[in-house]
Amino acid sequence: EVQLVESGGGSVQSGGSLRLSCAASGYTSGYCMAWFRQAPGKEREEVAHIDDDGTIVYEESAKGRFAISRDNAKGTLYLQMSSLKPEDSGTYYCAASPVCGTVAFRSGYWGPGTQVTVSS
Repeated sequence: EVQLVESGGGSVQSGGSLRLSCAASGYTSGYCMAWFRQAPGKEREEVAHIDDDGTIVYEESAKGRFAISRDNAKGTLYLQMSSLKPEDSGTYYCAASPVCGTVAFRSGYWGPGTQVTVSS
């Protein structure tokens, strides 16, 4: 059984940075790992994912500002966020799935989320 717990959220001003972490228990080394974001009144959307072979894909607005990484030895997924904007605000969720893809993640493992608030 995989369990995920996010940390590192908080409140920052526009242009600031935050580093999110997701601690995983159970086997995730061979899994695709992702960060999702859900803003109030909006659907949850994928921000970035990293496959077990290191392949990374970013959502368009995250390119050049966010960096996803994983440390399999520590069982931890990271999201370094820079040049934050108010529209980056929301609850950030860590997810794990045997394969990448929005449909696959729906039946995957999820953390409870961590709140990020960016003020202008």
